[in-house]
Amino acid sequence: MTALTDFTADRLEGGEMDFAELDGQVVLVVNTASECGFTPQLEGLEQLWQDYRDRGLVVVGFPCNQFGGQEPGDSEEISGFCQRNYGVSFPMMAKVDVNGDDAHPVYRWLREEKGGVLGSKIKWNFTKFLVGRDGQVIARYGSTTKPQKLTGDIERALAA
Repeated sequence: MTALTDFTADRLEGGEMDFAELDGQVVLVVNTASECGFTPQLEGLEQLWQDYRDRGLVVVGFPCNQFGGQEPGDSEEISGFCQRNYGVSFPMMAKVDVNGDDAHPVYRWLREEKGGVLGSKIKWNFTKFLVGRDGQVIARYGSTTKPQKLTGDIERALAA
């Protein structure tokens, strides 16, 4: 059975992240964008990371420009924006596609594991996937679900 820990992704600041490093942790994967109406969720995502990382939560952001061209920047611009405006310190990956033929393998897998309201396609920026300590997808949340609404599910996943 495939698990999140079977994948790798390029880090925003360069180099590769092997998701095997996340074995045994709860992971919240989210596709981000700097120029989206939901961009202020970066603050809430950072707060979740700060509140729960010592208990085993890792937030992983994947910038994506597939929705309204709302992530036009390069890696340096994205990193600077996220840190300067929202204090983002959780791991950010290089910009990816989340839908279509060029979708990153992590997102192909996530979509297969948990379809959404409109089928498996990601509908918009800030779609979130909660992955348990076993590397399997627990839940999928739409763009309008604010990070602070996930605390109950995160608590349960951390306790499992």
